[in-house]
Amino acid sequence: MKTTQRQLSSSFMKLCKRLSSESNGEDKNKDLAAVFTYMDANRDGRISAEELKKSFKTLGEQLSDEEAEAAVKLSDIDGDGMLDYEEFAQLFNGGDEFTEEEKKSKIMEAFRMYIAEGEDCITPRSLKMMLMNLGETRTTDDCVVMIKAFDLNADGVLSFDEFALMMMS
Repeated sequence: MKTTQRQLSSSFMKLCKRLSSESNGEDKNKDLAAVFTYMDANRDGRISAEELKKSFKTLGEQLSDEEAEAAVKLSDIDGDGMLDYEEFAQLFNGGDEFTEEEKKSKIMEAFRMYIAEGEDCITPRSLKMMLMNLGETRTTDDCVVMIKAFDLNADGVLSFDEFALMMMS
């Protein structure tokens, strides 16, 4: 599944593209299995958001808590909060197995994580609250800047359409 430029970090996209373009066929599957094994620090057959974040740090790339959580959430088909090998492979294969409706549903699920109850958009306040829930402390001003990066109509909030465009970039 494609990730966002800001929320899921360009470093994540670079790693995904590097892996998918450098190998093909059987070699690609072996490389992917090796990367999965490397990232699965506790060897339980699943990758948590924390393992994903630590793996990126080891590779010299930064992935914030919210980026790691969002990456897992978008690809976690069985809803256990972790990535098994098939779900992990889905990230690197670009989500080709998902229909457009399934992709939209996953994006809506992620969008709902960031909106406050009764609202229909991501506000600086709701973004700040979600980040706090993920253990990331940001000021409201930080959240305003994050939103501005993808706020196409400059209304100070992210609508679902803006969020979806960001996710599909």
